[in-house]
Amino acid sequence: MRKTIGLLSVALLAMTLILAGCGSKSNNSGSAGTESGSTNSGSGDSKAASMKIGMVTDGGGINDKSFNQSAWEGLQQLNKDTGVEVKPLESKSDADFEPNLNTFVKDKYDLTWGIGFMMNAALKKVADENPDAKLGSIDSVVDAPNVESVTFAEHEGSFLVGVVAGLMTKTNKIGFVGGMDLPLIKKFEAGFKAGVAAVNPNATVTANYVGDFTKPDLGKAAAATIYNAGADIIYHAAGGSGNGVFTEAKDRLSSGQKVWVIGVDKDQAIEFGDDITLTSMVKRVDLAVQIVSKDVIDGKFEGGKERVLSLKDGGVGLPETNKNIPDDVLAKVNEYKDKIISGEIKVPTE
Repeated sequence: MRKTIGLLSVALLAMTLILAGCGSKSNNSGSAGTESGSTNSGSGDSKAASMKIGMVTDGGGINDKSFNQSAWEGLQQLNKDTGVEVKPLESKSDADFEPNLNTFVKDKYDLTWGIGFMMNAALKKVADENPDAKLGSIDSVVDAPNVESVTFAEHEGSFLVGVVAGLMTKTNKIGFVGGMDLPLIKKFEAGFKAGVAAVNPNATVTANYVGDFTKPDLGKAAAATIYNAGADIIYHAAGGSGNGVFTEAKDRLSSGQKVWVIGVDKDQAIEFGDDITLTSMVKRVDLAVQIVSKDVIDGKFEGGKERVLSLKDGGVGLPETNKNIPDDVLAKVNEYKDKIISGEIKVPTE
């Protein structure tokens, strides 16, 4: 039977991983392609150094500046901390999911990660056909005794960036760009809209789903439509397609129009700059892959479970640094954060 269990705080998880060891050499994450180089450069105990962990991306690849990249960075850090060998395989299409997963399973990797909810069916099939293999799933609950699944309370973090948008919009017109019209992405939209409405009932949020997570040109076009309608802030949950939202904002800034983007998964200001990135809704995918992988290294892996990373756990929320958000707005964000954690506010998921 699948059980749902919460994670420890982010600070405690990070400390656990830091204490596991320290590394010195840089990692080779490879370049774009079906397969990127493995990494085994860390210093740790001999048990970890003899183990191998693989990661299969969805179509965005490890350099998507978002979800997959965060997961890969988490494994690279684990390599530095423990010495475990880590390796990614990039999927160019859905058809690559199962073969890529099987590559690691057949090569006797100690754990194989499938990143993204679109990999659910492939993970289930590979898990059923290889009951002795250990697999991990991000954003998708796979009902199999040899798969440990990690999901997030995206709606809670999205509520907080909605508070930011609602308080900082100058036009009372705000946008949301989603990748695909699916329940997971609807959680982002629902939480965001609820956060905006909580602090600014006069603001409207226009949603545009581009139908793909790997097409920046579609994201750019969607953003252009929303900005042209008067919006000054867009929140995206569109993976690689969301990169196009930043491109559109950058183009408008160059022509003298000040607009903002709220990033997702990682602190996207690091990649796209503080001049257009208002803030980001961070999902700690890096820590999710680290903690389950560490369980495998320590012999504590328990399949058939779903771990949920919430606002209370520190698994979602704003980046540590938010240069563009005034102190009074951050204070309001923290006020709502406390209300969500205490249960006073129940954030909708749809």
